[in-house]
Amino acid sequence: MTITGPFLVPNDPFSANMAERLASPSLTYPLGTDHMGRCLFSRLVIGSQATLGITALVIATVILIGIPIGLLSGYIGGRFDSFVMRMADGLIALPEFILAISIAGFLGPSLPNLMLSVVLVKWISYTRVVRGIVLSEREKEYVLAAKVGGCPTWRIITRHLLPQIISPVLVLAALDVGKVILIISSLSYLGLGAQPPAPEWGAMLNDGRPFFQTFPELMIYPGIAIFIVVLSCNLIGEGLRDKLDVKSM
Repeated sequence: MTITGPFLVPNDPFSANMAERLASPSLTYPLGTDHMGRCLFSRLVIGSQATLGITALVIATVILIGIPIGLLSGYIGGRFDSFVMRMADGLIALPEFILAISIAGFLGPSLPNLMLSVVLVKWISYTRVVRGIVLSEREKEYVLAAKVGGCPTWRIITRHLLPQIISPVLVLAALDVGKVILIISSLSYLGLGAQPPAPEWGAMLNDGRPFFQTFPELMIYPGIAIFIVVLSCNLIGEGLRDKLDVKSM
């Protein structure tokens, strides 16, 4: 639905029609309309592109940041490793959500700032996982043999150490998708992410909050969408972890 969304939606998700506000489900509006007369089904489908698209960008960014830093920190060690780990320890001292709220609130409400705040919070876990694997692998015989054979550092890292971290990072990323979706939706719900009239699931929850007692479906539909996607991603992550035989992280 995310990929084919624009071809599935029966109405413009941004088009307001006050004459049809808070309408019941019908052939024209499969899930009814919101307080601005916008089609809820269309906004849910298009909103999935915003929520999942931002999540994919965040996961890709933290992988691109966390893997190189973790590789260099674990293999080179020394002052660089101490600096990275002390910075990670300082950031990890606070819960991820609290830290993300603080950064997003300081930067201001917008999607780019929302993404930046989540990236600044999530890169730590990838760096620590990669560093731990590298510390374990760098003392093994195949790495020591490569050193003795005159293999340059960059080749040892890319050819011998990088393949060892692919499976754990894939599992961590799959398990993190659900967490990132929850953080993004929560920040948008608090007004620190997507701004009206963007059809993002967390923003839709915020829009429906004043009408929860009279029209609870305005919050129930995006809430169910978030629940299904987060549950699915967690199940996929657990399946990958069992399939790839990665130890619990």
